[in-house]
Amino acid sequence: MLSLPDAFANPQRGQELTREHSRLRALVEAGDRFERTGTELTDNRALLESESSGSEMAVMAGEEIQRLTIEEARLVDRLRAGILPPSPTDSRNSILELRAAAGGAESALFAADLLRMYQRYAETQGWKFEVLDASSSDLGGYKDAIVSVTGPDVFKCLKYESGVHRVQRVPATEAQGRIHTSTVTVAVMPEAEEVDVVIKPEDLEINVCRAGGHGGQGVNTTDSAVRIFHRPSGIDVRCQDGRSQQKNKAQAMTVLRSRLLERKMAEENAKYAAFRKEQVGTGERSEKTRTYNFPQNRVTDHRINLTLYNLAAVLEGNLDPLIDPLIADDVERRLAELHIGG
Repeated sequence: MLSLPDAFANPQRGQELTREHSRLRALVEAGDRFERTGTELTDNRALLESESSGSEMAVMAGEEIQRLTIEEARLVDRLRAGILPPSPTDSRNSILELRAAAGGAESALFAADLLRMYQRYAETQGWKFEVLDASSSDLGGYKDAIVSVTGPDVFKCLKYESGVHRVQRVPATEAQGRIHTSTVTVAVMPEAEEVDVVIKPEDLEINVCRAGGHGGQGVNTTDSAVRIFHRPSGIDVRCQDGRSQQKNKAQAMTVLRSRLLERKMAEENAKYAAFRKEQVGTGERSEKTRTYNFPQNRVTDHRINLTLYNLAAVLEGNLDPLIDPLIADDVERRLAELHIGG
């Protein structure tokens, strides 16, 4: 299809074909590696049987069998995931929203910790991380923050971060050393393209005002902040991070489109029912997606009962040990659904 003369007559369709071609090419390459790995395993097992125990060749064959067995299992997981129909939003950029919930000032401080964690994770992935809007708390935390994350497969990885993140630690403001429990809600939305949702200009109420908070003299003395209210949905978006009014308006429209796409997804597909509300919940301490326990250096993801004792590394952006098992669990459930459906 890409070789047809009119493949890019529709630019969006051309991009979709290019992404699908890249996905399938990677899947075929993984299949080729799987076959080669199987052949190498067979050869090394035969060599191990033909050599005397303890010989140099037998030792080398045994080591190679161990390496190839691990590689074969990894490729099996890759192929099992690859045969599933890809989600149309997995390759999208994302809008990330963090909001301090239960816990007051400590919740806002932990929101800042999570924001840094996601920024560092984005850096390791080679993604662009841009804060669109944020409300600072008195002690240096964030009451809320809206972030744009752009790069390959952003939503595919970050969508599992949606929910209530619970922290258990001794707050900096605690004089008696007691452990407090606070929560931060995280919502991850795929960035919408203009064709996903139709926004009529007459449905928008756009206001400009002076930006507040940090940003320097230039930000605080110009009417650069933009607020957009979408009348039909009641969605209200504000962006003030940049000095340019036009840039803030474009960013606010991006957030608005993503929120409208999220609502559309929730209405059209049962598995996205009440997508954002079910992701985030109310933010109460009893609701939790993940717990960060500082005294025990522990991180627990309650969805898959996964516990790691590397809290410091996680907060430095090492999220793969959490995200990879979540992706694998999602793949298993989807494969099971396909099997049940015949």
